[in-house]
Amino acid sequence: MQEHVIIVAGGSGSRMKSDIPKQFLPIHGIPVLMYTIRAFRNYSAQLNIIVVLPKNQFDFWQELCDRRQFSETYQLVEGGETRFHSVKNGLQQVADNDGLVAVHDGVRPIISKDIIAESFLKAAEFGAAVVSVPLKDSIRQVGENDTNNALNRETFRLIQTPQTFRLDWMRQSFSAGYQPTFTDCASVLEASGYAIHLIEGSYENIKITTPEDLRWAEVYLKP
Repeated sequence: MQEHVIIVAGGSGSRMKSDIPKQFLPIHGIPVLMYTIRAFRNYSAQLNIIVVLPKNQFDFWQELCDRRQFSETYQLVEGGETRFHSVKNGLQQVADNDGLVAVHDGVRPIISKDIIAESFLKAAEFGAAVVSVPLKDSIRQVGENDTNNALNRETFRLIQTPQTFRLDWMRQSFSAGYQPTFTDCASVLEASGYAIHLIEGSYENIKITTPEDLRWAEVYLKP
């Protein structure tokens, strides 16, 4: 069964307090997005990699690739107005009629080969495989008038990527219209009636969003 990954990289870097989009920030001199692409290429030489970027970032990305002599093979696709539309644009580049599609954040560079493999394996079995981890901290739900109450953290999971699905499920779900409640691909598939199967992720699989995240990534990706 053919395997594909759509790597979505449309961040602006505002929470990073940087003029450079966070997917291009260097870790030990190498842009974040390059680590992410290489992680998936190291998983499989046959994997079809699709990278989705805003059109106005194409030239800068190419400059970075030329500068670093980055030669991994992938398809570059223009992003859309939202994450939903960006994934949909990437999905349109998949020519197969069946197979499996993983969707991964471009700013999650510390993704292991084992988790990628498990994601495709369980998606083949269940139709959907979404990486998640248990909560470490206690949580409280905040209500109106400064009210709040404790919740059982054992009944919650933090959702990560990759999120991997059957290709036909993806095509059917993304053919429907966009809804503001779509926060990730799992919510899109769920809205179309498909059951979401969770698999174990890793606390190291961080999404680089803040300067603190970047410092952690520098430790994990130490040469």
